[in-house]
Amino acid sequence: MFTAVAIAAMALLPGTVQAAGSDWARTDQTQVRLISAVDGVGDSRSVTLGLQFRMKPGWKVYWRAPGDAGFPPSVDWGGSANLGGSQILWPAPLRFDVSGLSTIGYKHEVVLPIQATLAEPGKPLSVKAKVDYLTCDDVCIPYTATFALDLPASAATPSAEAPLIAAAMAALPRPAGVDSATFATPTVSEIDAPGGKVGEQAVLLSVVVHATQPLKKPDLFVEHPKVIVAEEASVQLEDGGRRAVITSVLVGDKLKAADLTAGDMVLTLVDAAQSVEGTVRAATGAMPAASAAVGGRAPDDGLWSILLVALLGGLVLNLMPCVLPVLSLKVLGAIGHGGSAPARVRAGFLASAAGVITSFLVLAGAAVALKQAGLAVGWGIQFQQPAFIAFMVVVVLLFALNLAGVFEIPLPSWLAETAVAGEQRAGRSELAGHFVAGAFATLLATPCSAPFVGTALSFALSRGALEIVAVFLALGIGLAAPYLLLAAFPRLAARLPRPGAWMVTLKKLLSLALFATAVWLLSVLMGAAGTQAVIAAVAAVVVMSVLLMARRRVGRAAVPAAVLAALAATVLPAMLASTTVPAAAAVDGRWTRLDATRDIAAQVRQAAEGGKLVLVDVTADWCVTCQVNKRLVLNADTVVQRLADAKAVSLKVDWTRPSEAISQYLAANGRYGIPFNIVYGPGAPQGIALPELLSIDAVMQALDKAAGR
Repeated sequence: MFTAVAIAAMALLPGTVQAAGSDWARTDQTQVRLISAVDGVGDSRSVTLGLQFRMKPGWKVYWRAPGDAGFPPSVDWGGSANLGGSQILWPAPLRFDVSGLSTIGYKHEVVLPIQATLAEPGKPLSVKAKVDYLTCDDVCIPYTATFALDLPASAATPSAEAPLIAAAMAALPRPAGVDSATFATPTVSEIDAPGGKVGEQAVLLSVVVHATQPLKKPDLFVEHPKVIVAEEASVQLEDGGRRAVITSVLVGDKLKAADLTAGDMVLTLVDAAQSVEGTVRAATGAMPAASAAVGGRAPDDGLWSILLVALLGGLVLNLMPCVLPVLSLKVLGAIGHGGSAPARVRAGFLASAAGVITSFLVLAGAAVALKQAGLAVGWGIQFQQPAFIAFMVVVVLLFALNLAGVFEIPLPSWLAETAVAGEQRAGRSELAGHFVAGAFATLLATPCSAPFVGTALSFALSRGALEIVAVFLALGIGLAAPYLLLAAFPRLAARLPRPGAWMVTLKKLLSLALFATAVWLLSVLMGAAGTQAVIAAVAAVVVMSVLLMARRRVGRAAVPAAVLAALAATVLPAMLASTTVPAAAAVDGRWTRLDATRDIAAQVRQAAEGGKLVLVDVTADWCVTCQVNKRLVLNADTVVQRLADAKAVSLKVDWTRPSEAISQYLAANGRYGIPFNIVYGPGAPQGIALPELLSIDAVMQALDKAAGR
């Protein structure tokens, strides 16, 4: 008892060193300590240590190649016993651009792994470390810290700090190769130094990277004895992010292109969760195709073919089930032009086309803004938001009630007063209605657009702002093509039967399609927000509908009250949305539902252990095509039997609600929308991605190939 108390008391004495970690060296800006991955050296020839830095917000320490300013941490091991050698390993860094200076390093927290070699394996290791480092924010402060760490000759069991060092090792750039990424021979040419680099010279470096996993927003760091810093790279992504043409300005004292062709340089590519490092030697020559100049990007030939795909895909969207309810409005709009003057017909259809195209440009702007903010971007993600779904329920019901004859939508009085009387006033009201109908068609099109526009959207969302806007504009023009055709030949609509009493019956029949759409949207809301949200939305829209139907009895207060009910129907579901996340590996029939909060790729790899065949289905309640694929193909008897015979694992990834993990998994496979299905197996460890619109033959062939047949 006395011995135990004495040991505990000694552990609390100042300066006492724990087996696997030193005390913290603290400053006003940083905390630093030396740690070990093991509690003892065992019979190993080396052990892994680590320098753990913690920085206050705004402060940073530097990478091995710090850039325009700063210096990296260094260690003096004088006084150590049984230490034969050491090497600091460097996790993937970040770039910091401040006041025209480009520096490279780490913020918040980082562990620098250290490979320590023992002079005599099996004997205790006593480490003495003097660490010099620089930390900077608006000012820079150099510090020196000293540490002592003793590891006995006992078994090399993992220490409490082992996970920290393991995570740092996982963050090290992978060697360039066929299983990560490869660098083609870079080309270099001399250019004028950027502004502010007085006394320095610059070389333009261009390199083509072929990556196994799609790249999203890569940066390139270049190390060479004469290179001080590589300016932030200009990147042209191709082939869904699997090919990148990267250009970067290299700055150095008396730097010449010949310096880079005469010796090796190290390239480190850092992109989101992946990084790659390789040694190359440059050659003089022209820049690779698809890169026009530093800081700019020229459209490649692939863009034009993608724009054509987007144009045709948008045209086909007019026939998709999500858009069919809007045909009620289209049909009535066309009939409404029966016998009208060509100019009025043209104006109406141009207004509808403008609504479609404007909506696509708004979606493009939102996608660009999300990417600039570093957030996940995906097609159809607005259907993950309860407020948006509830808003669509309200809008659909208003259109349905209008067609059913419950009320008419007049031009607002404040707008009518600014317009001229008579025909012009009515014309403006019609144009506003046509514009809204076009925008409405765009919003409803997204859940079932993937089979025809998935390729174009994946291309756009993996690129820059220019490509995103161009592809979305092409999609909008394709969806608006029927309107534009009728606008070009207005007499086609003018020859339709004139409006009459028969249209009242037609309106009521067509309203049924919109009522059915509202019911479908409520089912989507159930998956995205839960039962309470749906009950609140239904109650609010019922109140809204009753008030509109009884507005003559209720009086003037009916319309304002209906507006409040509509607002409640939109806001309440978001407030009452369930935040419960489905449990990991929950069983849903023959499907195992993955945990949407954890790394999806890691869960898939775990399921595929032992050479198992794995089918992954990324789906959502709002994805109409996903449900069609499941009913007609994935649940088909032949596919189910094939999976059962192979003892395959069927994994369901539910994207009904927002999930950063799922967004990253899709992006890693070059996709930004759903449906997405992929098959893994011994013959396809990297997976075989299936087309958005599945067929039984395509699934069976992928299963056979993945099984190694």
